[in-house]
Amino acid sequence: MSAGTANGNAGSAAADPATAATAAERRREQHGWYFYDFASSVYSTSVLTVFLGPYLTSVAKAAADGGGYVHPLGIPLRAGSVFAYTVSVSVVVAVLLMPLAGAVADRTGRKKPLLAGAAYLGAGATAGMFFLGGDRYLLGSLLLIVANSSLAVSMVLYNAYLPQIAEPEERDTVSSRGWAFGYTSGAFVLVLDLVLYSGHGSFGVSQSTAVRICLATAGVWWGAFTLIPLRRLRDRRAGPAGGRGTVGAGWRQLIGTLRDMRRYPLTLSFLLAYLVYNDGIQTVISQASVYGSEELGLGQTTLITAILLVQVLAVAGALGMGRLARTYGAKHTVLGSLAVWTLILCAGYFLPAGAPVWFFVLAAAIGAVLGGSQALSRSLFSHLVPAGKEAEYFSAYEMSDRGLSWLGPLVFGLAYQLTGSYRAAIISLVIFFVLGFFLLARVPVREAVAAAGNAAPQRV
Repeated sequence: MSAGTANGNAGSAAADPATAATAAERRREQHGWYFYDFASSVYSTSVLTVFLGPYLTSVAKAAADGGGYVHPLGIPLRAGSVFAYTVSVSVVVAVLLMPLAGAVADRTGRKKPLLAGAAYLGAGATAGMFFLGGDRYLLGSLLLIVANSSLAVSMVLYNAYLPQIAEPEERDTVSSRGWAFGYTSGAFVLVLDLVLYSGHGSFGVSQSTAVRICLATAGVWWGAFTLIPLRRLRDRRAGPAGGRGTVGAGWRQLIGTLRDMRRYPLTLSFLLAYLVYNDGIQTVISQASVYGSEELGLGQTTLITAILLVQVLAVAGALGMGRLARTYGAKHTVLGSLAVWTLILCAGYFLPAGAPVWFFVLAAAIGAVLGGSQALSRSLFSHLVPAGKEAEYFSAYEMSDRGLSWLGPLVFGLAYQLTGSYRAAIISLVIFFVLGFFLLARVPVREAVAAAGNAAPQRV
């Protein structure tokens, strides 16, 4: 929260005790809200970005035939593509669940119980990854699908709180702080993971067991710190139709939401741009460790250190880009980040194998833009949501954020399937950032905010 906002709240507090109480309650909810990023980001970092990709790939290779293929349901797949394909399947499952969760939440006004259910299902599946070993790649794929889709559903509900707990002028700052909390927890847990993995012999465990402990403890962390937002966030009263035939009404509301969104074509234009460029971001995040280990020949310790560097710099990046947004507007700041992402992928294609220093340089560049591009996109969208429809509209946003981010991993997996080269796979992602840049540049954001019936901040 900016100093000006804080001073304004203090001044109103002296004049109006009711306003002061409301501001204090809002800050309490904001602090609780930050902690869901703190809880769940460890899964995204330790599991999805660092350990599970290379580990599940090694498990799949252990189950592969002489040609390097596995055959789930009789379908021949390169073992090296299993992780990418599983990520794609998980987000397709999320597509089926997220809109329903958003519609039910808005209809009943009970986001918090739904958030708890999704969070603990995902945390439980992640903790279950301790039992992933040998050639059990199908078990690993199943747990990944459950955990990833559960995280996506929980994020629909989590993001839908943002317009309710932050005033329009606060949202860039509040959203950026949420991301900063997440990257802080991710960095802290990665340090612990690095200690365990690097010194596994000193702890009396094998390298494989150390990886499985790191995977499982991410689930425990996720579940434990979810208690904080569940204590501080509060449910709002549902609309007049709330509570009637929850499941059936939720599906009817979903259909109504899709029709209703046609009334806001500029909001849809932003979602399309976000769908495209965020697909690229999510794929880079999930496939970076596979690229580093399989194509560049880097060890797990190097990968952990690189991702730790990303986490540390992403905290500063999220907060720094939040400040840039106050000067240049969120849209222009995001556009600048997409240009940097494009340069990062081009540089990644030419990285020499076995050269960790250059991998660290690339990781530093990713950290500088990762948190800010995601945080500012979330706050931008919060201005484009009609009042009272936060959860259902954020379900569409989350479909773009995670639920429809299946195309990037699919393209990455197919590129490797066809060429046997991860360099071809990584450069194929450039199109997502270039196309997303031009689609976002065409969106008149201030007009979109007004069309949604909201007051625009000074700079968007």
